[in-house]
Amino acid sequence: MVAKRAAALAGHVPAIAAAHLRAEADPYHPVANPGGFLNLGTAENRLVWDLLAGRVTAPRRLTPADVRYGPLHGSRKLREATAAQLSRLLNTAVDADELVVVSGASAALDIAASVLCDPGDAVVVPAPYYGALEVLLTVRSGARLLPAPMRAADGFRLDPAVVAETVVAARRRGETVRALVLTSPDNPTGRVHPPGALRELLAVAARLDLDVVADEIYAGSVFGPVPFTSVLDGGPRVHVVWGFAKDFGLPGLKVGALCSRDPEVLAAARALAYFAPVSSDTQALLAGLLADGDWVRGYLDASRARLGAAYTGVTAALADAGVPHVPAGAGFSVWLDLRAWLAEPGTPGEHELWRRILDSARVNVLPGSAFGAPEPGWFRLCFATDAALVREAVRRLGALPRGPR
Repeated sequence: MVAKRAAALAGHVPAIAAAHLRAEADPYHPVANPGGFLNLGTAENRLVWDLLAGRVTAPRRLTPADVRYGPLHGSRKLREATAAQLSRLLNTAVDADELVVVSGASAALDIAASVLCDPGDAVVVPAPYYGALEVLLTVRSGARLLPAPMRAADGFRLDPAVVAETVVAARRRGETVRALVLTSPDNPTGRVHPPGALRELLAVAARLDLDVVADEIYAGSVFGPVPFTSVLDGGPRVHVVWGFAKDFGLPGLKVGALCSRDPEVLAAARALAYFAPVSSDTQALLAGLLADGDWVRGYLDASRARLGAAYTGVTAALADAGVPHVPAGAGFSVWLDLRAWLAEPGTPGEHELWRRILDSARVNVLPGSAFGAPEPGWFRLCFATDAALVREAVRRLGALPRGPR
């Protein structure tokens, strides 16, 4: 018999993971397998490998230090290189000693929740939200996720007043709300939060005595007209998570960082890094990658341009298919409004539509229920892959019968 915590973790394995594996096992090919699956459920940037391959696969000269035990919260070399990169990306000075480097942004989020929350505490999150937060913020920390539902009528724009109302209402019920977690730019909608909304949100957090954890992993993947604004300068109780998975198209390397200016948070996070270290060889690889600033700037410019072109392509295909969506300005996904395709109302209708999309259209996109969507009928489609595959997937979606009107 396993412990209750282990049983809870095992019970969080989502159906969307099985859908991903099913789609990957039988992939579409226009000639060899035209009836195969089109997997647009995974947020990976598959547009940049040609830019990365020469750097990632080139022979490297390692030193003995690169294969020995080192600081479990990241080598000095990688933390200094990452700090320099984040200083440019976030437009504020970041020091290497403010960083805890661990095995992915997911690990950094888990550590942040474990450091800030006691079991039973609540973490308020604007909804819809990155689906993995359900596990990352709660299972090990023992905290509880408290959704603050944004409005579909407003395109799910960040509304700090709704966050405040949600926290106040929870505290009136006797709940302890400890922190606010935000994805910025937003996942799943792809919105870039404007500076005014972020300032107002930070003011809400200060007034309500909340720590803020901002997942800024898409900070370098902005392709729209609204520039990215980091919240790192929002005060000592603001903590930022970033990683190499999105901006650098290297999700399989599993390297992320928690940035904090709170000495107690940093000390606790360094201790928890013992359970999530990054291999010394991977750290050496990434430190070398970041060392060439000119290459990094050119790579990020090219990546943003390709993401912008891919977004233009997917929105054109969606328009042709008559599929509405929320305008995006960053990231790898669009938030689709498939409410007109629901055969019945409510969550059962969304689940039925998701199965129909997967089984009949043979397209893997993720349902809004996986992202805490405030109402059913919304789906996330990831577009940072081959344009022909995206067009075919959208064509199949548009061809599905719509629900009763």
